[in-house]
Amino acid sequence: MNTPAPQNRPPNGSPSFLRDVVAGLTLASVNIPQVLGYTRIAAMPAVTGLYTALLPPLAFALLGSSRHLVVAADSATAAILSGGLAPLAEPGSPHYVAMVGVVTLLCAAFLLVGRIFRLGFLADFLSLTVLMGFLTGVGLQVSLTMLPEMLGLHITGPTALIVFARTLAAFVHLHPLSAFLSLVTVLCVTGGRRFVPDAPIPLLVIVFAIAASWHWHFAGHGVTVIGPVAGGLPSLHLPWLSWNETLELLPVAASCVFVIIAQSVATSRSFATRFHEPLDADADILGLSAANLAAAISGAFTVNGSPTQTAMGVRAGARTQRAQVVFSLTALVVLLFLTAPLQFLPRCVLASIVLVIAMGMVNMKGIRALRHESPGEFRLALITAAAVVAINVQQGIFLAIAISLFRHVRHSYEPHTMILHPRPNGRGFEVEPATPGSESEPGLVIYRFGADLFYANSTHFADDIREIVAHAPSPVHCLVLDASAMTDIDYSAAQTMRELLAELSGEHITVFLGRVSPWLRSDMDRHGLTALIGAERIRSTLHEAVDAAEKELPSPRTVTGHTSMTDQNGL
Repeated sequence: MNTPAPQNRPPNGSPSFLRDVVAGLTLASVNIPQVLGYTRIAAMPAVTGLYTALLPPLAFALLGSSRHLVVAADSATAAILSGGLAPLAEPGSPHYVAMVGVVTLLCAAFLLVGRIFRLGFLADFLSLTVLMGFLTGVGLQVSLTMLPEMLGLHITGPTALIVFARTLAAFVHLHPLSAFLSLVTVLCVTGGRRFVPDAPIPLLVIVFAIAASWHWHFAGHGVTVIGPVAGGLPSLHLPWLSWNETLELLPVAASCVFVIIAQSVATSRSFATRFHEPLDADADILGLSAANLAAAISGAFTVNGSPTQTAMGVRAGARTQRAQVVFSLTALVVLLFLTAPLQFLPRCVLASIVLVIAMGMVNMKGIRALRHESPGEFRLALITAAAVVAINVQQGIFLAIAISLFRHVRHSYEPHTMILHPRPNGRGFEVEPATPGSESEPGLVIYRFGADLFYANSTHFADDIREIVAHAPSPVHCLVLDASAMTDIDYSAAQTMRELLAELSGEHITVFLGRVSPWLRSDMDRHGLTALIGAERIRSTLHEAVDAAEKELPSPRTVTGHTSMTDQNGL
């Protein structure tokens, strides 16, 4: 029998150190062009993209838990920055850059608070459905805003849709050479991804574009270029704004933090599972806090754990954070020696690379699968995506969070309710939806409510039972509540329960509870429900509660012997 090779074994027996070095160089060859592109999304100077790849990866490598997560600039948080700050300051201006620095510092502070209070679980509050819709919306929003630059047009607007509309109106005025360079860039990058996915095609495209721009003097032919890029190491300083201005930036920072936690923790978790490695989500949050602090003091912008770059690093052979260290050192070499050629890079080429990156965020395969599997969730994803495109990214992320919470509350507010019927052979139960006119046996209703009882759903619970009792085919003498889905009852629900018990008692209906957990029993004791119902009528298994109820029915019954094994194995 062949034993599978360990997941972390170096390919072809090569030393793990060398493998990580090669992976880090591969990562840098693709990611450095991308971080330059992200500066266009964030409306920041080009050199700040290189700064995001300098100190932040080292900070995360030092403090983070994940062995694979690649931390640098990210399109989603970059879009949140530009969407949230553009109305407050001129993009690219010194005041705008200062605002970006303060937002990045606030993100570091929020993430540190998240680590102290162990808020890694917040990643679970963004469902995969709305996260897919959010990222799709970001991809479309970024793509639409890149179109004018790809066509050599100078168009701005408050939303992506307005920019797109203005671009269509001005389409006849496009710059032919810029449009041609954009088309060639898109074809090269997308073709390279399909046919040679491991090749650094974006880097090769940028190198060729810089060389061609210098040789044929594209700027003299009307092609807009990046212009001089500051080289050397960044000056370390804490960004600073007035207190009132800082307060205005809190919603933008909060939006970034939710995306950072959700995206980074989900990515770390998926690769830790893949390689059977331990993961500490709270340690990763601390590493992300340190990475954003490093970005803030080095003049960069918010950084995030990138799913695509992490996947690429793993595909290249990265198995430890040494790959990120090599990536950071490569960025250092570029900053020290290679920034001068960047001034010749056409902006249309950079915008085209950003568009390809952004369109990669549109998960059409996942959306199609969602449409077939869950039409309701598909509509929620579309609503989130449309909000991002039509309004802005900041409102989009808050809508995504609200929709995620709304779905959770809705499931708890209107859970599945069932009537259980004992099978003739006494082994388990059959179920049907709880509708008026149904009962388990003549005089007996076995009812299951599929959620905890709390203030929002307790009235629905009580009204459902009233309807079932009122419309039962025969007078109900005993009601058995299957409490398997209930773990607690809050104060409001307990009050509703007391009123319901009083009504049922007035109609001479005896109530029993089965499958009562210790936590539910504790709440019932505290709220006085145990005394109202009677401790002898509260059982830990459903068959015991049904047996006790059948003995109290008016006519004698033969107990069919519901076994505890059935109770443990479900229905």
